[in-house]
Amino acid sequence: MTEHPPAPAAPSAPHPSTIDRSVLALFGQDPLGRIPVLDVQPVVDGGRRPTRSVTGELFTLSATVFREGHDAVSATAVLVDPDEVEHHVPMTQVNPGLSHWRTEVYADREGVWSFRVEGWSDPYATWFHDGPIKVHAGVDVELMLEEGARVLERAIDEVERPAEHREVLDGAIVALRSSALDIEERLSAGVSPQVRQVLAAAPLRDMVTASPSYTWWVERPLALTGAWYEIFPRSEGARQDPDTGLWTTGTFATAAERLPAIAGMGFDVVYLTPVHPIGSTNRKGRNNSLTATEHDPGSPYAIGAAQGGHDALHPDLGGWDDFDAFVARSEELGLQVALDLALQASPDHPWATEHPDFFTTRADGTIAYAENPPKKYQDIYPLNFDVSPDKIYAEVRRVVQVWIDHGVKIFRVDNPHTKPVEFWQWLIADVAVDHPEVIWLAEAFTKPMMMRTLAKVGFQQSYTYYAWRNTAAELREYVTELATETAPYMRPSFWPTTHDILTPYMQHGGVTAHLVRSALAATLVPTYGIYAGFEHVENRPRPGAEEHLDNEKYEFKDRRWGQHVPGRADLAGWLTMLNRIRTQHPSLHWLRNVTFHDAEDTNVLVFSKHGGGAHDGSDQDTVLVVANLDPHSVRQTRLHLDLPALGLGIGWGQTFAAHDLITGGRWRWDESPYVRLGPGYGEEPVHIVHVTRN
Repeated sequence: MTEHPPAPAAPSAPHPSTIDRSVLALFGQDPLGRIPVLDVQPVVDGGRRPTRSVTGELFTLSATVFREGHDAVSATAVLVDPDEVEHHVPMTQVNPGLSHWRTEVYADREGVWSFRVEGWSDPYATWFHDGPIKVHAGVDVELMLEEGARVLERAIDEVERPAEHREVLDGAIVALRSSALDIEERLSAGVSPQVRQVLAAAPLRDMVTASPSYTWWVERPLALTGAWYEIFPRSEGARQDPDTGLWTTGTFATAAERLPAIAGMGFDVVYLTPVHPIGSTNRKGRNNSLTATEHDPGSPYAIGAAQGGHDALHPDLGGWDDFDAFVARSEELGLQVALDLALQASPDHPWATEHPDFFTTRADGTIAYAENPPKKYQDIYPLNFDVSPDKIYAEVRRVVQVWIDHGVKIFRVDNPHTKPVEFWQWLIADVAVDHPEVIWLAEAFTKPMMMRTLAKVGFQQSYTYYAWRNTAAELREYVTELATETAPYMRPSFWPTTHDILTPYMQHGGVTAHLVRSALAATLVPTYGIYAGFEHVENRPRPGAEEHLDNEKYEFKDRRWGQHVPGRADLAGWLTMLNRIRTQHPSLHWLRNVTFHDAEDTNVLVFSKHGGGAHDGSDQDTVLVVANLDPHSVRQTRLHLDLPALGLGIGWGQTFAAHDLITGGRWRWDESPYVRLGPGYGEEPVHIVHVTRN
């Protein structure tokens, strides 16, 4: 981040305070200012919501800045850190005809920042343009040289600068006025590279006009970049008696035994589905059956029983010491724990008797259970935030603090779109006051406006429509939207499958579909997630539904980790490789740096990632991904690459080195390489290629 000390504005006439501008209010106008500064971006909802980034994340700050007449104008981005220290970053005019200015900025630490754009008249640039023209034409020669000297005198008197810089300007002033030198020598002294460098570092600025200040919320890197792994703790270590068919549940202790393998695959977050007591009233059986057997464990999303509610642990999993040990072991292995926050209750939840006003009461006096037609959840009562909102807000805030106090710093929120947005806005902000490190992931597979608004009011991450975007055109359009339009406030998390979602593509695409969709999830965006069992290609659907057969929500699973099972796929090595590639290539840590390229076969997706971060090496790192989206056929095609967009400093007609990080293959590629992608014949369906000049 190039920094400049703020330069005092020279007096301009008339000063805004001397003009009665109250008349503008009659017409709904704000004062424009002496130098118009318009359309500052990225600004969310006109500045009513914060712009978001993480530390080190580069993004473009832009504005339209202009003035009347022909005098030169310039612009500065002013970044204000959490300690109210200003950092001045010069902006570049990228389209003179449209008066469009921009620069790349980033924050070097977390906290609430702000930014604004200042437009200003540039007296030196005006003279730099006009002076040489007139001098070379022999027009007003002495006058123009004297005006240049006076501009530089102002630059010494009005702007604080180091002694060595003052010496440069003093020398130029003497030369501009020296009759002992010829005209060209005098002029050259005033326009020398040294003078321009001094004034670029601390310019002389007239008529400085500032845009409004916009809030900029800067968070820790995990809010943007991470690899998640989801488990049902009760399944980790669960065993079924072969004689009786009865299950022994997993516990926090047995789940902790799985943590080294999860960390070993390179994941950053271990995500736990709810770990609370489960109700028995209307308990669901296998495959969401309305009739549960005596030994069916029930859905962990049917929260609450005699043992407690959202602030309690299921006794079968262990006590608080066991949970704390699980968190501690995770942290030892470099994992952070994310917990499912599902704000709903079983009929047996303490809230149902202690706070019946938390729920919707039907005309017959019963509490309404949850529905998402055609799905019905007879074992769950949804909360109603309209009767006693203050009481619900306070209770949820208390519950969240319980888990924060036990080391949970990430919450995956179940169905946040079924709760008031203003509730989330308050809760996330209230937690952030004392715990700014807490991250919230919205599981909101819902309408775009709700997804976007949840992100705007505080959710750091969001589930997306990735699971249902399967063609190259769909992925290209959607990721472009995520990397540009919504990037200032919404951070996507890509999941090929979840415990609730198994799309037809994944049902019928076999191993190849799992390879392709995990590779794309891991490289298209910085955060992605894997649901346990993905390694074994669990893809049998419940008839007529985009869900897993024998869904883990309603039963135990013994996946026999570490055991050889004939005929069973094992993609653990593939996931380990993907996470290793992500770790080694910083360009994959960022969202806004994606470029799509073309392939003649429309079943092939091609994109590259370059740069995106400050001082992390991403500006020297380019990864090119080529994926066959057809899981059933070998595809061979010619690519058409945008060579300048690769960031290698090469142009059209040149070649570059391509190293496939999956197969180890090495090639010399040009802008139109030929590729052949599996499945079959030992060919992988995806190239993840590190590209370099040589």
